[in-house]
Amino acid sequence: MAIRIFSTAFAIGALLSAQPLMAGNALMPAGTPVAVARSTLTVTPEQEWNRLSARPGRNSETWTLDGDDLNGVNFYSIESGRALFREVSKKTKPLPHFSSTMLLTDIPALLENSYRIALGTTLFTMTEVEPVPFLGTRGVRFSYSFRKQMEDVSRNGEAVGAIVDGRLYLMSFDAPAILYFDRDIAAFRQMVSTARLESVAPVARR
Repeated sequence: MAIRIFSTAFAIGALLSAQPLMAGNALMPAGTPVAVARSTLTVTPEQEWNRLSARPGRNSETWTLDGDDLNGVNFYSIESGRALFREVSKKTKPLPHFSSTMLLTDIPALLENSYRIALGTTLFTMTEVEPVPFLGTRGVRFSYSFRKQMEDVSRNGEAVGAIVDGRLYLMSFDAPAILYFDRDIAAFRQMVSTARLESVAPVARR
């Protein structure tokens, strides 16, 4: 089922003013490897997800179950010198750029500083950072909490990333701390466990 509707979830979703899923989005099938973020990074979800037509940045994309404000997974494939998101204001609020010389321990700060500018986040706390294997190499997993600008909703997040051949591959999951994060974090971790770098060309967007 593309979009899960539960009475409790729907009620909370309405309170959070979630953005509705729009035409142009695509259904990602369960059990099939899918290339993401215009790269050879593939994941195999065990349930259907909705891929949003709007991209956070040039080489990134967002999947969600109920709406990106409720349970959004972002995939990034970032080359050196590029930002995670589209610039908000390159002149007055330039986004930090990824560098292939970064250490894995720099990646959490890259995401945090990007959120502070792109989302206007003033409240951001990194709660845990640990090394993990990812994409066949050393990676980093980190957890965080934050609030968006002009919003009174506490959100939790988890991300896993690695630098392979000078390119940053990053997956992140953000959701309100109430209900959605605890309910859907397992689905995100399942996709992380299937993440691979394939040698084939990425699947074309539908």
